[in-house]
Amino acid sequence: MLAEDKVEEFFAEVERCRDWIEAAIENGGDTHNFKDIVDGIISGTMQFWPSANAAAITEIVKYPNKRVLHIFLAGGKMEEIVNMNEDAIKFAKLNKCDAITIAGRRGWVKVLKEKGYCEMLTTLAKELN
Repeated sequence: MLAEDKVEEFFAEVERCRDWIEAAIENGGDTHNFKDIVDGIISGTMQFWPSANAAAITEIVKYPNKRVLHIFLAGGKMEEIVNMNEDAIKFAKLNKCDAITIAGRRGWVKVLKEKGYCEMLTTLAKELN
């Protein structure tokens, strides 16, 4: 939950990052809208990772056999997103996560290989009208 004294600051920061978040939503298949993300952050089910020129959104997913920090939205400067890795690892460990997963475009495979990430699955989608 968001502390009362941080609400105004939060809304200013999330609004500053809005274009990156919305671009990531669009690239990710429009599974959420901006309000869904803001509501998720406020409720504590999602985490907001802003930097000067980028932002990422994570969620902790609890599977029967694993607890995973899932990075499902990221936009802005790639270098700044990659630089969030160590903090994400610390956060995941503090929250007793067993792994970190990332949903994103195929280009992230090459970018994050040196950080120890490997391609695990491929997701295919078909829009139903």
